[in-house]
Amino acid sequence: MLTLYQFRPVWGLPNASPFCMKLETYLRMVALPYQTAKNADVRKAPKKKFPFIDDGGKVIADSGFIVDYLKATYGDPLDQALTPYEQAQALAMRRLFEEHLYWAMVHDRWISPQNWPITRRAFFGFLPAAVRPIIATLVRRMTRKNLSGHGMGRHSVVEIEELGKADLSAASAFLGDKAYFMGAQPTSLDATAYAFLANATRAPFNSPLTIHARSLVNVVAYCERMRQRYFNTPAVGVS
Repeated sequence: MLTLYQFRPVWGLPNASPFCMKLETYLRMVALPYQTAKNADVRKAPKKKFPFIDDGGKVIADSGFIVDYLKATYGDPLDQALTPYEQAQALAMRRLFEEHLYWAMVHDRWISPQNWPITRRAFFGFLPAAVRPIIATLVRRMTRKNLSGHGMGRHSVVEIEELGKADLSAASAFLGDKAYFMGAQPTSLDATAYAFLANATRAPFNSPLTIHARSLVNVVAYCERMRQRYFNTPAVGVS
């Protein structure tokens, strides 16, 4: 059985990492049996990041490459009906979530003084007390460096908030009154969209970014629709 390596769930979310949640959502959407690795250690991950999978000894890292591998290996029941134009739309929207909104959310969680203590407890609270503050400080420092390298971290707090809010508004406008992002039926884009939007609306912050996400009525309804469809009952083979 396919084994999924990811972070532990927090905040009532399947995973607080949008990329881990994206992959687990995709596995449930295509009804692929999987098991979750116990005590997974991100330091042992192929790219030192979660998620990754082990499929009968074949190890694949990065959520995007994993989904591509799963499509090639097990078929593509979600996207096979999309036209090239629709595929291009879906890719552009996925990039908005993964390459731009993600960094605004990272800043909101890891750098914001009022949110950092909540993030620290959730992500590092399980560690031994002696090493907890050291590791949390080191990871936060690395995250700040990554934000600067991306470019998002070079903006002011207000500018970052406005950029993130604009992404959320664009996602809401694209979704409109559709049941799913590409229409009446779910596609692989919905695995990404749900993971990011649920993390944006459900994180226990009262920041401008999360407040704006919760104000988007169609986004909130969409997240609940996805939760009910894919996480209201155990997935096939999940443990």
